[in-house]
Amino acid sequence: MIPAQFDYIAPSSVEEAIRALAEHGDDAKVLAGGQSLLPILRMRLNAPGVVIDLGRIGELQGITEEGDTLVIGAMTTYAAVLASEAVGTHAALLSKAIQTVADPQIRHRGTIGGALVHADPAGDVGAPALALGAEFVIAGPGGSSRTVAGDDFFEDLFTTAVGEGELLTHIRVPKHTGWGAHYEKFVRVSHQWSIVGIAATVRSEGGSIAEARVGLTNMGSTPLRAKAVEEALVGKPATDEAVRAAVASVAEGTNPPSDLNGDSDYRKHLATVLTRRAVLAAAGA
Repeated sequence: MIPAQFDYIAPSSVEEAIRALAEHGDDAKVLAGGQSLLPILRMRLNAPGVVIDLGRIGELQGITEEGDTLVIGAMTTYAAVLASEAVGTHAALLSKAIQTVADPQIRHRGTIGGALVHADPAGDVGAPALALGAEFVIAGPGGSSRTVAGDDFFEDLFTTAVGEGELLTHIRVPKHTGWGAHYEKFVRVSHQWSIVGIAATVRSEGGSIAEARVGLTNMGSTPLRAKAVEEALVGKPATDEAVRAAVASVAEGTNPPSDLNGDSDYRKHLATVLTRRAVLAAAGA
């Protein structure tokens, strides 16, 4: 199907993009990598009067280091994240998760910021970002900027803290240098959205788990972080028996969907199995 007619704007700066958003309001849609927006336009599920393309804004692209933090521009592609030695060294969990996203063609077009703002709970970037304790830098009118913690960024299904007239500009990821990482994704066919996904990163000492971070994909209306499981894992040996006991409650308090890929109880069972696998793999067991 052909999209409805719209005007096209390609600003060269964040300030110009913010002004365009203010001018066109609800009639505008922001285009990042386009892997979510373009299918919606083609199916005419949305018909904006104006599309604002962020692809020419250089300041939104690239990966830099600021002390103990990686700063990733919102328009940085999946492929660029995968190619980054800094990400592979200091935020391996993000690399592991992005390796599972679709195919090379999608990864060369899709952007990390676009995926995060789209906030599909089955997407594979939100849970790793939460597990790594990422913060989100949001620009607004008049040159304003604010930073939102990961726990406050995802608000509901396809809804984030990025408000009307605002743009996500950067993702700040604390370095987890030396931590083991694994993303365990369950799908029925290759390149599918996660039925359930588990993001786990672990710091081990002497065969035991000193620290752990665990994020859940498609276990609710937003990505989730399993903080009770993280606490239960601390001090445990990286053995199947110990990890199995520590992660047994990972699905408690979650509300996964029921659909053609499986009902809610099935996903809760999957989450328990996949969390055990992900933690053991991250711990090198």
